[in-house]
Amino acid sequence: MNLLFSVLMVIGSGFLTLPETNSKAAVRTNQGIETWITSPLDNILFQKQNTNLRFETTTNSFPSITIDAAKTYQTIDGFGNCLTGGSALVLNRMDKNKRAEILKELFSTKDNNIGISYLRISIGASDLSDHLFTYDEMPAGQTDVNMEKFSMEAEKTDLIPVLKEILAINPHLKIMGSPWTAPTWMKTNQKFKGGSLKPECYDAYARYFVKYIHEMKTEGIPIDAITIQNEPLHPGNTPSMYMPASEQAVFIKKSLGPAFKAAGVQTKIIVYDHNANRIDYPLEILNDREAAQYVDGSAFHLYEGTIDELSKVHQAHPSKNLYFTEQWVGAPGNLASDLSWHVRTLIIGATRNWCRNVLEWNMASDPHYDPHTSDGGCDQCLGTITIDGNKVTRNPAYYILAHAAKFVRPGSVRIDSNLPEKLPNVAFKTPDNRVVLIVINDHISNQQFNISYKGKTALVSLPQGAVGTFIW
Repeated sequence: MNLLFSVLMVIGSGFLTLPETNSKAAVRTNQGIETWITSPLDNILFQKQNTNLRFETTTNSFPSITIDAAKTYQTIDGFGNCLTGGSALVLNRMDKNKRAEILKELFSTKDNNIGISYLRISIGASDLSDHLFTYDEMPAGQTDVNMEKFSMEAEKTDLIPVLKEILAINPHLKIMGSPWTAPTWMKTNQKFKGGSLKPECYDAYARYFVKYIHEMKTEGIPIDAITIQNEPLHPGNTPSMYMPASEQAVFIKKSLGPAFKAAGVQTKIIVYDHNANRIDYPLEILNDREAAQYVDGSAFHLYEGTIDELSKVHQAHPSKNLYFTEQWVGAPGNLASDLSWHVRTLIIGATRNWCRNVLEWNMASDPHYDPHTSDGGCDQCLGTITIDGNKVTRNPAYYILAHAAKFVRPGSVRIDSNLPEKLPNVAFKTPDNRVVLIVINDHISNQQFNISYKGKTALVSLPQGAVGTFIW
């Protein structure tokens, strides 16, 4: 049989074309497949393809990605970024109309916008803020255990106004809050960097979280989830705080969980929020029934460890959710290698290992990777976009996120697909009953393969290193 319905790449045009088959065995269906491609080697950047690709009744010898929508896994909450204080600052410095344009492009799903659906924000300063602060700093020797001096004024210049603009575009956006440190008067070293939470301040810190959630709600910003401490095993960041699993478990079961319950707070409590090489940390907390009753799940980064470790946490506690909450792209970025690693390992790998979300790190920075704190702040964190005045440059994370965020909307469910050699992939059923398949070609040359669904196939081709999202 002549294989004449292979999808061919037209170099330079940015389109895929599909020649008609002369096979009498082929039977046309009415179901077309929408296709979006990023191919760094061909300078094709998240472009919708002009094809008449459809499922056929036919056979060939190429490998097949077979989709089984009857076999389902976790529900997806969204794909997105960490909107750091620095991100909000550079966005807020833009001309109002230019800012509105880029926020629409990032958060709307209409037209060619990419539809980010999940944000993580810092509770107080992160290392990508322009200065150090919490919401309840006190003069040396003073405390505020009842949060009488609590104030979010520091966020009302940039973060809160930008979040309100984003929520006006996408009111269903999910937001996770994560602290880099507790207020310094609560800490053993009284400093922003390092130190631990004093046991006698556990109840006060629980009130701090409750106050934060209530204050954000008053601003019209619902907080869907919080993690208790960003990277609790990394006290060398600025700001940072060391919190081993044993202390986090006690804080949850003795202070935070009861405080949320007493205040009627529905915000999810998520533990750990650090690298996949230490799954013993979340497991220690989840194995503590008194603490686990308050815990929705665990969050992970991947600066150390492997993504498949996350499935071990799911297997041990299948009723608890998993989240992937941070991964940077190092400056200056390389689209080919960054796209390949992040899509294979996170968009595909994290979701195939039970994560409900995938978040890239910094949303925006200036051309010098500012702002960031000194003495431990990241000075090479490339934003999803770079903002230079009103000029916007789209960086690798933009295309990484686009291939999932636009199509795999919140409420989608991961469905089963097999893994042919060097064709990592993941599939989803969306709330509007469409199927989304994300594939990367890890071969060293163009690769032809089938998409097989309900007994019919579509023969497609992806260039070396290219990512394709297929929707039907």
